[in-house]
Amino acid sequence: MEPLNDTLFPLDTQDTAAGLAAALAPAAATGHFDELRGYDLPPPGAESAHDDKEALCEDAPVASAQSQSQSQSQSQSQSQSQNAAPGISSTWSDFFEHLGSAGFDDLDRRTQSLQRQVRDNGITYNVYADADGPQRPWSVDLFPLILSQNDWAHIEHGVQQRARLLDRVMADVYGPQALLRQGLLPSALVQGHPGYLRALHGVKPVGGNHLHIAAFDMARDAQGNWWVVTQRTQAPSGLGYLLENRLLISRLFPEAFSQMHVQRLAATYRALLDGLRQMSPAGQDARIVLLTPGPYNETYFEHAYLARYLGLTLVEGNDLTVRDDHLYLKTLHGLQPVHGILKRLDDEFLDPLELRSDSRLGVPGLLQAIRAGNVLVSNAPGSAFLESSALLGFMPALSRHLLGEELVLPALPTWWCGEQAALQAVLPELADSVIRPTWPLAQRAPVLGGALSPQALKEWAQRIEAQGDEYTVQAYLPLSQMPTWRTDQRGSHISPRSVMLRVFAVCDGPDSWRVLPGGLARIANDDREITSMQRGGSSADVWVLTDGHVDKTTLLAHNQNAPAVVHRSRRVTSRAAENLFWLGRYTERTENVTRLARIAIQCLNGEDQSSQPLLTWLSAMAVSQGLVLSTVPPAAQARRVFERSLIAGLTNTAQLTSVGYNLQGIMGAASAVRDRLSQEHWNLIVGAEAEFFAARPGATEDADYSPLEALRQLEALSGRTAAMTGQQTDRMTRDDGWRLLSIGRHLERLGFLAATLESGLQTGAVSDESGFEAMLGLFDSTITFHAQYQQRRDMPALLDLLVIDRDNPRSLAWVAQTLRGRIAKIEAAAGTPGESAVVGIPDASDLSLTALCAQDAAGQYVALGQYLHRCVQGVQGLSDVLATRYFTHSADALRHSVGA
Repeated sequence: MEPLNDTLFPLDTQDTAAGLAAALAPAAATGHFDELRGYDLPPPGAESAHDDKEALCEDAPVASAQSQSQSQSQSQSQSQSQNAAPGISSTWSDFFEHLGSAGFDDLDRRTQSLQRQVRDNGITYNVYADADGPQRPWSVDLFPLILSQNDWAHIEHGVQQRARLLDRVMADVYGPQALLRQGLLPSALVQGHPGYLRALHGVKPVGGNHLHIAAFDMARDAQGNWWVVTQRTQAPSGLGYLLENRLLISRLFPEAFSQMHVQRLAATYRALLDGLRQMSPAGQDARIVLLTPGPYNETYFEHAYLARYLGLTLVEGNDLTVRDDHLYLKTLHGLQPVHGILKRLDDEFLDPLELRSDSRLGVPGLLQAIRAGNVLVSNAPGSAFLESSALLGFMPALSRHLLGEELVLPALPTWWCGEQAALQAVLPELADSVIRPTWPLAQRAPVLGGALSPQALKEWAQRIEAQGDEYTVQAYLPLSQMPTWRTDQRGSHISPRSVMLRVFAVCDGPDSWRVLPGGLARIANDDREITSMQRGGSSADVWVLTDGHVDKTTLLAHNQNAPAVVHRSRRVTSRAAENLFWLGRYTERTENVTRLARIAIQCLNGEDQSSQPLLTWLSAMAVSQGLVLSTVPPAAQARRVFERSLIAGLTNTAQLTSVGYNLQGIMGAASAVRDRLSQEHWNLIVGAEAEFFAARPGATEDADYSPLEALRQLEALSGRTAAMTGQQTDRMTRDDGWRLLSIGRHLERLGFLAATLESGLQTGAVSDESGFEAMLGLFDSTITFHAQYQQRRDMPALLDLLVIDRDNPRSLAWVAQTLRGRIAKIEAAAGTPGESAVVGIPDASDLSLTALCAQDAAGQYVALGQYLHRCVQGVQGLSDVLATRYFTHSADALRHSVGA
């Protein structure tokens, strides 16, 4: 490891890890609270940032509801005075003393291990229009943010109070609206907010609570006081990512985590789940689902991870349907009632019938089911107005009115410019403030007044004066800075970075709240104090210390005397079933077209270049499977042109359904069912796609078309797809979802192999020695054939192995028999009425080798040709039947209505 920093203190005076950290860690920037040392370094001769905000608050002649909002809490005692000798706080000292014998020398290795775990676990945070692609690895720092017991007690008390207050505010707004009539809340901020849902006014939520999860973004000022900056209530993100952060960091620092008495998280998640069940219409037997926008949402990983951790079914909008004012989950076994939704979707997309008509993410009729009291939604739709920064200025007066209490945890001084008094008071302070949009539809990012030129400030002041209600001004607060571990051109070193803390409150029963003892720390990536993950920020685990007992509750059943568990099959949603079905089909297609492309390139560059039947057959197969365009001259006419087109088309996903297209199909289907795949399986899929497109053999017309390089890439991909097959065959539970995946694979295999043999007969390739060998290769049966039949090259031997042999998993009889068996089992489990879907798949039990080998006067294999044609036709019809019965439930939908 390179030297950490040789400019602060001589290292020979430091004999402990904590002492070394104190010597090597730069102090926080001037005016910022130093989390490592527990104090700030204010600018010489300047008043503290806290005093400046107090003066700003007290001198501002704003309307009474807002002016009351600016009362602040008393400053907390600090662990060290500002005149103390340079050192670090006791909590951080404990942390560094538990680094182990290698101390700082081991931090680079731990950083590498952390990054590898993030990659191996597939933790991503999607960034729209990111140049690096839609999926970016999650960023987490090596060091946690450590909070003392005293700090946490203050935060916990304040957050609980604010969560209760927000729920009371929402209950009034959607109920008697006394706050609006009494002027405690401006009606423009509520009824003028696009997130206020008039359709739900007067609707009492199931269980009594409107809110079940609330998140508060907090920052610490230079004196160490915590301030609320924003509040999130629609679908707060972070509950899944902070769990992953905890698992990652606690494993990297096991001794520190154990010895420092860090509070655990599982008990709060259990309380949330128990509370949702308790308040749902069906009580403890409720079926609760987690509603996600889908795999292209930036936090989809979190949705899948959280659903798996809590044991909830992960669903998208089209997994659900409303029938007679009740919500149902579409599964292979029909419609199953749903009693609760943990939504990760903004309200406006929930119901295209009553909200955004262009939404494809929601459930038509959901609001009607909510009005009927048949489903609990967490959080209840309509909470978006609570997220407006303008509301922070009115919370103190609302607390006194609704709770009879002063707010324990203050918010940053905030002024809604829709009130004239507030507008006039804040305009002179724009240079020291943050300008925020009042409404979310404004699509404007917050603007830091201190970063604007005098001319820009003047323009902003004019803009705010003209449209005051669209802007909210908030006092600027320099964020506290925590130590982070960085590696750059200077080597590895401790670097202070600005941090913002997100804390979560969850409802564990009617009007009862608890605070998750931890949170999600978001770290700025540079000196601009931008902690947004969308704009390059990082994250950190949050350790809350306690002097008392550490609650080690888990989500595992803890009653040792509980009766034996009754086996319950996992319900498979229709969407998941369809994606698993297509995951199987795309995996099989990728194997097939990869093998076809390899054989074609080998034949075009081997000793078989003069075999006209072989070249004609390969050309026909390449066109039918989408490897080349139909306008490309066949190999028999222009071998070199055909080969160049085939190689160039491997990654052409716009015009062809070649290898690259099917790889993307695997990725798309797997993304939609990621919660059902093992991490190894997912990594194989991601790695296969990334490696294949990175190589891009023959991707452009100007490229050097190298058949050898193309073969290398195809062989590497064959290894990847073989590993995927192993994962799908041996690493997945044999439930109905797996059966659909297997049906997809065998359906695709039967269609491809039957079409391959049919084309080989029509072109005469099977009668050619080279074509005979290529046919065995496409059936992946070369070794087996030569082991059983030695040097024979006749049709009876070929058909016995490739068509009739029940022990060969690549024979048509084996594939058809397996396919029929899988379908029969699903139909029996689902109680599917009517004719079986397998009627179109020919039964191979009566196949006779003599009949298949019989030729007519023209030398045609009539019986064989008929059987192959029935296989191809049966596959096409079976796909449609499965979609109607199990994926769309289209026949069932006609018998029900959504309406009120």
